[in-house]
Amino acid sequence: MSADFVIRIAEQGVYMILIVCGPLLLLSLAVGLIISIFQATTQIQEQTLAFVPKIVAVLVGLVFFGPWMLSKMVSYAHDILNNLTQFIG
Repeated sequence: MSADFVIRIAEQGVYMILIVCGPLLLLSLAVGLIISIFQATTQIQEQTLAFVPKIVAVLVGLVFFGPWMLSKMVSYAHDILNNLTQFIG
């Protein structure tokens, strides 16, 4: 197993993490931005106000994006396990 092979596998793993987590992170970012704008316009400086809407948004995002995320992770794990002989040899 060469160094290029290990780097390629690590790169694919990081890319898969970004693809799977991306929708939830963007959803959380959008909700946090909306809450921050609301706090700035109303001058409410409560730090805990942003947490509950973000948690709810991520949970709703998990309901909608969960099956897609699971299928991507299962596909990646299937590819890794099918090519296991390349990793050992």
